[in-house]
Amino acid sequence: CTVEEMSGDDGTVLVVGRSNVGYRRLQITTDGRGVVSADGAEPAKVSIVGDNVIEVAIGNDRYHLPANTGAK
Repeated sequence: CTVEEMSGDDGTVLVVGRSNVGYRRLQITTDGRGVVSADGAEPAKVSIVGDNVIEVAIGNDRYHLPANTGAK
């Protein structure tokens, strides 16, 4: 999958996608949730799956992304 980072008025948005399948926009939060769906129809469920790695589940899609999870 591909990950692009964009900055805007509301903060940082990640555009996560897979070729020929589409993409998801994820808003990075500052309140400890990690990310939320930026384009809204389906909520993002975030789980810590490893040292500094989160899994973001939206519908049937799953993305493993680097994150500052506080794990050492």
